[in-house]
Amino acid sequence: MTQVSPLIARAAAEFEVRNPFSGALVGKLPETPEPEILATVLRARRAAAAFRNSTPHERRVLLERLAALVENEREPLAQIICGEMGKTIAEARNEARRAVNTLRLSGEAVAFLDGEVLSCAVLEGGVNRQAVISYVPTGVVAAITPFNYPLNLLCHKLGPAIAAGNAVVVKPSPKAPFAAQRLVEMTEAAGFPRDLVQIVHGGAAAATALARAPIDLLSFTGGPNAGLALKRASGLVRCLMELGGNDPLFVMPDADLAAAAETAIGHRYEIAGQSCAAVKKLYVHHAIRAEFTETLLERVSRHRWGDPAADETQMGPVIDAPAAAEIMARLSEATQLGARILVGGQREGNLIAPTVVEDVPLDARLIAEETFGPVLAIRPFEQLETAMAEVNASDYGLQAGIFTNDHAAIRMLSRGLQVGGVMVNEGPDFRAEHVPFGGIKRSGLGREGVRIALREMSETRVVID
Repeated sequence: MTQVSPLIARAAAEFEVRNPFSGALVGKLPETPEPEILATVLRARRAAAAFRNSTPHERRVLLERLAALVENEREPLAQIICGEMGKTIAEARNEARRAVNTLRLSGEAVAFLDGEVLSCAVLEGGVNRQAVISYVPTGVVAAITPFNYPLNLLCHKLGPAIAAGNAVVVKPSPKAPFAAQRLVEMTEAAGFPRDLVQIVHGGAAAATALARAPIDLLSFTGGPNAGLALKRASGLVRCLMELGGNDPLFVMPDADLAAAAETAIGHRYEIAGQSCAAVKKLYVHHAIRAEFTETLLERVSRHRWGDPAADETQMGPVIDAPAAAEIMARLSEATQLGARILVGGQREGNLIAPTVVEDVPLDARLIAEETFGPVLAIRPFEQLETAMAEVNASDYGLQAGIFTNDHAAIRMLSRGLQVGGVMVNEGPDFRAEHVPFGGIKRSGLGREGVRIALREMSETRVVID
């Protein structure tokens, strides 16, 4: 995978991508210099000007063709994802499957980009005119994507952007850029107009250069500090940002404890805990604390971690050595402050064992901040109101989950939690491709999810006659 596509802008320097588990070289790509990023955006502007007059049917056909190509390459794409970011092969195959669904749903969503007609004469003295509200393309969408879902999160930006009639300039994470590179190459094979979808490569400097270029909308997934920097760089450009979370899962006395434990494990240890909506804080009612903890630890101790390319592996490594070191530093700090590691806590290279801790002080970075790693922190509680207030005090507000059949508890959390979504008898990491997804506070701006993103990536136009 060392070949450089002609779609990649000419660059002066290269960067390496290495397998997080083995350290083997996956490939090299050129960094795109700032002048070429500007030139790329200008080409995209010309493509957008022509594409804005395309019909919804034409856009749908393009997205259906692209989805078919991805469907045909699901296994090669899964192998790329597994190799470049350490996701288990099972997780990578699931991401490729979801990417197909995202593109297909984007094509179908063009039917829902409809408007409405309002009368201006609804009050006394109003003029007898009609206002026709429609949605038109925004222009050039800059899509800056993270390493953890390198294919499907790009599809969540590219699909709705094309469905809305826009051009797209992609800037993937330099830690996992090859799945994105392959998807952009596929757009050419699918018959997308020239320069409608382009890709540039690099780190923070490339992202800033793209944000400062004459784009019309910035769609970014990453951390809040990087998001704020890009928002400042982009000026008055509209921004859609998913910036992470510190997500809780509540387990009530009437919960199915086995199901709750399996969900907590599945959501937290998926891609080694490197998911924005993964369970970070596990709020367990005192009445079931001992029983649930025993159930949880027994299952965690059997969770298989190791080589992500092996079919039997359930959890692979974190993305790189600095990420692993940061997780271990937070664990060390928490234990010094009084936390107890119940299982796990060891590191082997970039592998961190599935870990469960309890008695973590609220000011420990392990739970005060978003921790991108396979660590579950148990927080016992007696009063749901108290636990909810603790969650609401966080700077984040992405999603939450609750296991219970108690309607009063569900009602309290769904109305009182300051988050973007509440999942009932499910973990906070649950997501359907067409459903709105996003958070409040430091968790982001706007929403993803195919249908709502289609509107987010369009401009509202009013014609009154």
